[in-house]
Order: sequence, then structure tokens, then C-alpha cells
Amino acid sequence: MALLHRAELRPSKLDLLATWLPGRPWFAGAAGADVTRVASYRFDDPAGEVGIETLLVRAGDGPVLQVPLTYRGAPLDGADEWLVGTMEHSALGSRWVYDACADPIYPPALAAAVLAGAGQAEEYFEVDGVRDVRPPSMTVTGGRAHGVEPPAVGAPREVVDGEPTLIRADHVELAVVRRPAPGAAPSEAALTGAWPGQPTPLVLAYAR
Repeated sequence: MALLHRAELRPSKLDLLATWLPGRPWFAGAAGADVTRVASYRFDDPAGEVGIETLLVRAGDGPVLQVPLTYRGAPLDGADEWLVGTMEHSALGSRWVYDACADPIYPPALAAAVLAGAGQAEEYFEVDGVRDVRPPSMTVTGGRAHGVEPPAVGAPREVVDGEPTLIRADHVELAVVRRPAPGAAPSEAALTGAWPGQPTPLVLAYAR
């Protein structure tokens, strides 16, 4: 489960992305356009230390873009090139925001969804000791590698930033679809998602 905070963020996540996205090789849309949120989903960090959130956004009238992010309370060593930016969280203090594809906490979570059918984390606020669950803004469905035991997946050995973005870890290569579009999944081990305005599930990630 993902504990959320009713907090103010400076700058906001979307403001960070408006600056960062145009420099990505898979970006589509007008540079300088407002970035709007379409939907989002989260995975759990077993240690409860790192936020793992995937945003689906648009830049102006461009297509939907998938942006997995991690939120950390301290800089991640050796990951400067994957830093999206920093923001001040009114409840948690300074937060370092990274492209999750290069964060060691993300591949195991993504692999659990793609290879073993794990779903998204339930999101909730805690008010006076009572959990207030937030309804998901989209539905994601994990895949499964039929006939084989899903391998243990660790930190990425290599990340190739493109469309799709490839995460090469021991035993598996994961592909994150940056511009989800209709079409068949390249693999039976895939993560799909649907959201209001997009009732037909689209492929979000898969194993190669």
C-alpha cells in the first residue's frame, strides 16, 4: 500500500516534467506547452522508503506519455543523468525525483507486474489514525510468463532511453512503452492499463 500525504509541492510534479520532458528522445508534443495529468498508478517499495509513481501525461495536444518516477529523501548515488529535478514537499521536506527506469528500486517492482501478475499499490491517506483509500485513476493488469518461473530481478545493468526505454537487468530485459498506443503486446508477459477516455487497455511495459 502507498501512504500519501495531503501536501504542497514546490515546484509541482507537472512543472518539473514541463522542463524535463522536451529533452527526452521519446518526447512528443510542443516544447513549452503545459503538461497535464491523464492518470497515474503506483508500485510498492517493500521498505517503504521510496515513492514509485508512474504518471501518464500530455504536453499540450501531444500524445499520452508514460513517465515512471521515483521520489527519494536523498540523492541517489551515480544517477545524476537520470535526475528529473528536486522539489520541496510540505510534509516530507526535500525530495529528489528520478526517472524510475534507472532507479534500482523500480525494475524489481516492474518485473513483478510484468512477469508475475502483481498489480498496482492501493493508495491511501491516513487521517486521525483512519485510512482513507483513494480510488485509482486507472486500472493496470499484470502479465505472466507462462511455463517459466519468474526470475529474481535486481538493479539495472544498463538503461537505453528511447521508445521503448529498455531496462537490462540480470535474467531479463524490460521494455517501458513511453507512448502507449493500440496494438498487440509483443510478449505474453506484459503490463496493460486503461483509464477514463481510454477504455481499451494499452500495453505499458513488457518483457523481452
